[in-house]
Amino acid sequence: MGGLPMQNPSSSVISLQTQKGQEVSSGTTDTKPKKKKICCACPDTKKLRDECVVEHGEAACEKWIEAHRKCLRAEGFNV
Repeated sequence: MGGLPMQNPSSSVISLQTQKGQEVSSGTTDTKPKKKKICCACPDTKKLRDECVVEHGEAACEKWIEAHRKCLRAEGFNV
């Protein structure tokens, strides 16, 4: 019994199925996480900023404008 080492046939089948599944899925799905659109990011600070600007004008709302910019930067936007 000193011949070739025996390989577990079930593990070969599993690895082939896994490789085949990866090949199929890699062509049809996007692996990068989807990035939010800037219009949909930070809805809370956006709402406060917009309400303040409508009621008081842009000059009076620098605090809310900067808070919204800070939130957008935290989400990865360059603003």
